[in-house]
Amino acid sequence: MNAAHPTPDSSAQGDVNSRLLFFKNLQAVTNKIHATSNIDEIMLELSQDICNLFNADRLTIYTVSEDRSSIVSKVKTGLNSFKDLKLPITEQSVAGYVAMTQKMANIRDVYDDVELKAYSPKMNFLQEVDKRTGYRTKQMLVAPISDGEGALLGVVQIINNRDDVPFAAVAEEGVQGLAQTLAIAFTQRQKAVPGVRSKYDGLVSDAVISAAELDLAQRSARRKGLDLEEVLVKEFQVKPAAIGQALAKYFGDPYEPYRSERVKPIDLLRNLKRDYLESQQWVPVEETREGVVVVATDPERVRNSRVVNNIFPKSKVVYRVTTNREFLQVLDHFFGALADVASVGDLLSDLGDGDDEAGDVVGDDVSAAAENELVKLVNKIIIEAYQQGASDIHIEPRPGKEKTLIRFRKDGSLVPYIEIPASYRNALIARLKIMCDLDISEKRKPQDGKIKFKKYGPLDIELRVATIPTAGGMEDVVMRILAAGEPIPLDSLGLTPHNHETLKSIISKPYGLFFVCGPTGSGKTTTLHSILGHINTPDTKIWTAEDPVEITQKGLRQVQINKKAGLDFATVMRSFLRADPDVIMVGEMRDAETTGIGIEASLTGHLVFATLHTNSAPESVIRLLDMGMDPFNFADALLGILAQRLAKRLCKECKEAYQPSPEDMKRLLTEYCEELTNTDSWKKDPKGSYEAVYRDWNSRYAKDGQFTLYRPKGCPVCNDTGYKGRVGLHELMAGTDGVKKLIQEHARVAELVACALNDGMRTLKMDGIDKVLQGITDMKQVHAVCIK
Repeated sequence: MNAAHPTPDSSAQGDVNSRLLFFKNLQAVTNKIHATSNIDEIMLELSQDICNLFNADRLTIYTVSEDRSSIVSKVKTGLNSFKDLKLPITEQSVAGYVAMTQKMANIRDVYDDVELKAYSPKMNFLQEVDKRTGYRTKQMLVAPISDGEGALLGVVQIINNRDDVPFAAVAEEGVQGLAQTLAIAFTQRQKAVPGVRSKYDGLVSDAVISAAELDLAQRSARRKGLDLEEVLVKEFQVKPAAIGQALAKYFGDPYEPYRSERVKPIDLLRNLKRDYLESQQWVPVEETREGVVVVATDPERVRNSRVVNNIFPKSKVVYRVTTNREFLQVLDHFFGALADVASVGDLLSDLGDGDDEAGDVVGDDVSAAAENELVKLVNKIIIEAYQQGASDIHIEPRPGKEKTLIRFRKDGSLVPYIEIPASYRNALIARLKIMCDLDISEKRKPQDGKIKFKKYGPLDIELRVATIPTAGGMEDVVMRILAAGEPIPLDSLGLTPHNHETLKSIISKPYGLFFVCGPTGSGKTTTLHSILGHINTPDTKIWTAEDPVEITQKGLRQVQINKKAGLDFATVMRSFLRADPDVIMVGEMRDAETTGIGIEASLTGHLVFATLHTNSAPESVIRLLDMGMDPFNFADALLGILAQRLAKRLCKECKEAYQPSPEDMKRLLTEYCEELTNTDSWKKDPKGSYEAVYRDWNSRYAKDGQFTLYRPKGCPVCNDTGYKGRVGLHELMAGTDGVKKLIQEHARVAELVACALNDGMRTLKMDGIDKVLQGITDMKQVHAVCIK
């Protein structure tokens, strides 16, 4: 027996793993058949693979003659010394009978007349070939090759099981699948336009690769035993989307790329296991107005098998084609890539729909079995959120029998994840409250807490949890993932050269006060830790007060705020002053007491860093003065203020270059210069300042006088959004003499902005426009995060 190929004999019928492996190997043969450009050549090359798959000695494939009265052998293993066999389509031969009746035949011994006559009184086995060669034909498995409308295209004939036993039921099922694949290959070649011979020839017609390169890739794939798609992607740098478009042309079904934001169709996947879907190469992805959308690597074969129609008998089925790689990504997305954690689909399937009224019962009333599955489900949700790079998990119960929606925030935008049956919403919320030690009976007031996930799962992360009562007696839960991480190097923050040098100069001072400001989630803490990482040396004592401690660094003494225990920012700051610090970092200055202590510390020889929730650097000054800070002390202490935003970054894989028109560049320049109208140089010479900015742009960003900008396009890597990751926009106002003088005079924001611009500051929008010209982002994203 060939150990590399599972034998479809009687023992394999009860062996699920052997059966799955058989169909997986059948799929590999199927892929090779579809990848061919020359049917005769590839059949000769694949004949041995097919024989090994069925553990058979020989294979013959017949096609229908032009006059449709006979079948002619196209491929014969072991019979190549004789001329082609030509058999009439009648009951007189085994292959002729199968061709005429279009019924499969599985014969134990072709020399047994009684067995042959059971199929047809006229059937005989042509023994002349055996007599000429001395070969003894015994078992024979023969199936018709016909198109979807029942027209005969040929016959496939498998001869002699190597174990000398009849071909088993799994082999019968397999040969029917092989016949369907051959039917598609024959049909596509009949329908194909001249020059289109395989499912990848669309790559040639679309000028993605040349015909010679495709032939080379096919030979390389066959020689190395690899999937042709993998060879095209890795060796010829063909994008999966291009392969998908070629497949769409070949099969006549739209291409469906992998989309990680797709909500898992729990109802469609309820009774389907990953192993089965992987072996059959199809998966339902959603239910739309068109019907159940099924993604397959070979939609024609799946359509002809009618298995999907039997599984979803009451629904219309629409097919989409995808690449092998993206098909596996869909399965990983739906069933989970962690082997030691069950998939979300399986967990929800085990939970079931529950009692319709269960949504109104307390979580403790859920059965023990369901509770166990619920615990696994909560862990799986957190693990997948972390794996997908989400910053927040939003759990949104809806009243009545509506399902509970769970969404992830990725790159600043919310994307749907899964829906949970309504009957388990209270149990789900109760489980999360238990994990962060909250009162599960209190549903009328907001609560907040933390989950140390290492106690419950395989990840060493913390989650900050907030529960909020919503209409209809529901409770929403929002969890922020606080992944313990390393600080980002200062050089990697995306600062412009001017801001980078100014910032390094500021933080090298022995004492003073420095702020980083911006809204929640704008990366303030990350930036402060990058600054601390730059000045963190063995001879420096650095204390930090944070809520929560998210990023850890060796050498820092970090204190976690605990308001319930009376440990707030002001209390910790006072204790720091008695602990001989060189540098103090405060997570947030939100009250006059903490800010006052910070200013006092900075004036007594300490370097103090803190964050603020304000819109811009100049506005931070007004906010602090409004808190009641002494303007003279504050002015003396201030080293600088860095305002920060995070804009979406254009996807590096698909961003599209274009040449902006003169009007586009004029609008961009006008918007950039709007910020400069109150500066001294602009007031003296507006036209000259305008031209100076353009000359500066031209020297830095233009090539041969022509600017190149980029716009989003969308690809599977970025989930068709055109954006992947985020980039920082910065506004750094240094505490210059001019700025300090205006602070002491309680100057207005506009005066502070003009003074800072005179001193070299660039606003958030100006920094954003610089990054647009560098091709990092676009103006839509700059406008989205910059208020002005």
